[in-house]
Amino acid sequence: MKAKTKLVIAGGGTAGWLTAYSLVTRLGNLLDITLVESDQVGTVGVGEATIPTLRTFHRLIGIDEREFMAATHATFKLGIMFDNWGQRGDSYIHSFGEIGQRSWMAEFHEFWMEARAQGFGGSLDDYCLELKAAKANKFATQVGKKSLNFAYHMNATAYALYLREKSEQAGVNRVEGRIEQVINNQSGDISALIMDDGNNIYGDVFIDCTGFRGLLIGKNLDVDYEDWSHWLAADSAIAVQTEAVEAPRPYTRAIAHSAAWQWRIPLQNRVGNGIVYSSQFLSDDEARSCLMRNLSGETISEPRKLQFTTGRRKKAWQKNCIAIGLSSGFLEPLESTSIHLITTAILRLMKLFPFGSNTALLAEQFNRETKLELETIRDFIILHYHLTQRNDSPFWDHYRTMDIPESLAHRMAMFRENGYAWPDDVSLFRVDSWVQVMMGQGLTPTQYHGAGRVLPVSGLKQQMANLRKLIDNSVTSLPEHGDFIQSYCPAQNL
Repeated sequence: MKAKTKLVIAGGGTAGWLTAYSLVTRLGNLLDITLVESDQVGTVGVGEATIPTLRTFHRLIGIDEREFMAATHATFKLGIMFDNWGQRGDSYIHSFGEIGQRSWMAEFHEFWMEARAQGFGGSLDDYCLELKAAKANKFATQVGKKSLNFAYHMNATAYALYLREKSEQAGVNRVEGRIEQVINNQSGDISALIMDDGNNIYGDVFIDCTGFRGLLIGKNLDVDYEDWSHWLAADSAIAVQTEAVEAPRPYTRAIAHSAAWQWRIPLQNRVGNGIVYSSQFLSDDEARSCLMRNLSGETISEPRKLQFTTGRRKKAWQKNCIAIGLSSGFLEPLESTSIHLITTAILRLMKLFPFGSNTALLAEQFNRETKLELETIRDFIILHYHLTQRNDSPFWDHYRTMDIPESLAHRMAMFRENGYAWPDDVSLFRVDSWVQVMMGQGLTPTQYHGAGRVLPVSGLKQQMANLRKLIDNSVTSLPEHGDFIQSYCPAQNL
């Protein structure tokens, strides 16, 4: 019988422990897994909002939703409310739901635009169950036979501890200590980690989950970092926790200020807050002051500053080392994609795992897919900044007037001139996501598909009214978000 592959994961946190638990769950009989971490090395621990893909991933690795939510003080998330992004005073929700009904020929927003041109149809928001439920502070996992599309807000530190406990129970070996040195063999592959107590941790494959440090992939293997700060200027964040002063709402808030934006993430027992900014446009003191005067509730933690460079490793897989999480790249948390990127990297690794000696093409494919994924999400985040009418600060002037990737410029032009939208290249942000952000920030098509004129006006009017009524009735039947949480997944040890 062939010996198990020795897999060493450097670093804990969400990236390390989610990787460990996923691999021990799905490939545990083929791998001998060791995770190295130090209690003295802090984790970022502020990735507390997620997107719906995590639900699917949890099912794959056997995570019980109620157990996980109770352990991490989690609440439900139906989308993100964006305040002040198009213009000051604007507000819209990028929801996780489907808008209206699908048609093979044209998207629903184009039928809606025809209805509006005919003098009826109301708001596009009226045709999305998840969006209307979010506004009404209502939630259930399903209404009737229809399941809602949702994600989670959670305590990231508690999530890592939850995954660590499950991983160790499943057979992952945890080693406490700091990595003092990384040893490479003659071919350049990593052969061992030398710990601060003198012990050597040998392995066949190494996973770098050391965060922004990139201890294995960057400092040891010298893989360059591609800087995207010319498109996404933010290089700093300050995070702080506050007491909850109201029932948790089923959405994240992203509140734009004159030279920064602020997140607000409601958990069962507290609220996670933070401000994301660029030192080019705002000093640390100014950012902290802006955050502190826009909090609701008393602070229950000291503000903590984070520094980062938006971009990606030019190779996420180099030699026998694969970077997962912040060590492979960073996109600011505007669309809550950090944990999603961890899960897709894990899935990619499972499919391409180097069980043999011929690994060059596996690494090349891993790197190609990782590059495409990060660039696609990057474009979606740039869209929020660039598509603004704000001119009240150098910050917004910079984003409004800057050059953008050709791929994004083409997408915006197609929507502006023809109303045409399509899913992104990695099937993460659907048509509805692009439409909600573009229209939410004031990009209105000058023309659109004529499919809405195929029906007589009376028929279109009746169909639109039926859709609105169905959604309104569904929202009315839903319980309050906070009440549903208390009946479904009340947190432990609050």
